[in-house]
Formats: sequence, C-alpha cells, structure tokens
Amino acid sequence: MPLTEDVQQEIMARLRRIEGQARGVQRMVENGRDCAEIISQLASIRAALYSASVLLLKNYARECAVRPSEYAADDRPLEDLVELMLRSPH
Repeated sequence: MPLTEDVQQEIMARLRRIEGQARGVQRMVENGRDCAEIISQLASIRAALYSASVLLLKNYARECAVRPSEYAADDRPLEDLVELMLRSPH
C-alpha cells in the first residue's frame, strides 16, 4: 500500500534533513574536526533515521497490518511487520 500524501511529505522532509546532516558530517571529516563532534553528529543522524523508521512502521501497522482483508490470502502483513521491527540494523 502506498504512503498517504501526509506521511510521504513527512518522510521526505526527514530524509532531506538527514541528507543535509550527512553532508555536514562529510565536511567535518574533510576539515579535520574533532572525533567527538563527528560522533555526536553521527548519533544525531542515527536518531533521525530511527525516528523516520518508526514513522514508517506506524504507518505500515495502521494501514497494512490492520487491514489484512485488502491483501491476498498468502500475504501476511502482521508477520511482515514483526519481521521489519526485529530486523537488525547491522
């Protein structure tokens, strides 16, 4: 199921922010900034990615997993949601 317009706009805004943060970290590395500052920025990026992931998972749960009748009998949206939530970030 495609994202709603509101969710799509929110995700895109978050991804653009993350992209800007990543470019900022690249400049920090190129300019020889302190490791602690770089790590702090990377932690901010990780938190922003996590937040975007949570938004998508909530949308998936709300729009896909709770409406299984809209999917073929062999689709398992609830099981898919659990798999997505348990997927390792590594």
